[in-house]
Amino acid sequence: MTTTRKTTAPPPNNTRQRRGDFVTHLYRLNRSISSDNRHAAAEARRTLARLRRCFAGPRQEADAYSTVFDFDPPEAEQHIWLLVAGLFALHPQAQPQDAHGRASIGTAMGLLAQDRGDSVQRRFTQLVSVEAASLPHYLRQCVQLLATSAIPLDYHRLLDELVDLLIDDPYQRNADRRQRIRLTWARDYHRASRPHHPANAEAAPEQTTPETSA
Repeated sequence: MTTTRKTTAPPPNNTRQRRGDFVTHLYRLNRSISSDNRHAAAEARRTLARLRRCFAGPRQEADAYSTVFDFDPPEAEQHIWLLVAGLFALHPQAQPQDAHGRASIGTAMGLLAQDRGDSVQRRFTQLVSVEAASLPHYLRQCVQLLATSAIPLDYHRLLDELVDLLIDDPYQRNADRRQRIRLTWARDYHRASRPHHPANAEAAPEQTTPETSA
């Protein structure tokens, strides 16, 4: 008697869902810091400290593996997820409430440029013009600058964009997409760096001139 092995269809590709779950976990770490549960708050602080140290070298990077690999990143994206985890630990923040129109790093740096001027512009110009191998270094510098002024950054969007920018692409099949991302960052930067950018409308109310008597 012969038996037939029943085969099942492979599960659908859920990479984007795993990316979302991973970044949501990072935001939860930030929320846990202010938790009334002292154990949870202490554990979140320790985890973020380990993630920050991943920039120090391979040995320190290994401390971040458990946080990242719990979400099963595709092998080709592992180094990018580790990078985003480290960047988040440098500038932890609350999760954006609005899922639509999330700001790019170009917008965030443009808002910073309104206060810091030419020094921010130089950093941003380097960011959008360097080769992929140097991009993590300049990203780290930009995120550290954003942290000093508490300007938020959408890490869901950033991870998706960095996958396109940094994933191995020996045949340049993704070249057009990479160029579009850099151009989008540049466009967003120049829009946000203008003084009349809508994001600052409430921060700079219109001033009125007192009427003078005839």
